[in-house]
Amino acid sequence: MPTTRTTTGHFTFADWKESPVTPEDGSPRLAHATVTNAFSGGIEAGATACDYTIAYLTGTTGTFAGMELVGGRVDGREGTFVLEERGHFAEDGTVHCSFEVVEGSGTGELTGLRGTGGFTYRHGETKVPYTFTYGLE
Repeated sequence: MPTTRTTTGHFTFADWKESPVTPEDGSPRLAHATVTNAFSGGIEAGATACDYTIAYLTGTTGTFAGMELVGGRVDGREGTFVLEERGHFAEDGTVHCSFEVVEGSGTGELTGLRGTGGFTYRHGETKVPYTFTYGLE
């Protein structure tokens, strides 16, 4: 079993494009979002590629799942990896998300990367703090 480390940092939403999948006047409804994030701290990535499917249960609550391709560095090690993300959002605008590295997705110095993490976003924040616990095989 690899030694694990925990690292932290922040990310910002560099771009968010959302489009409806089902009629917007129904409930529940589905939407699709293409997102670009910028990470700093333990994960350094200038522009990720993220794709979410969102289930709105009401106009302000729901769940989401997605994949994010991260290219950059983890604590100085360079490569790419994919995060599988799952979360929910509440009426007050708070978003809770957990993520896990897709097994086998690490490249370069991040080959063999395994890890989990998460974040909580509060409405109005411009920088979102994250925590990531990982190991390399």
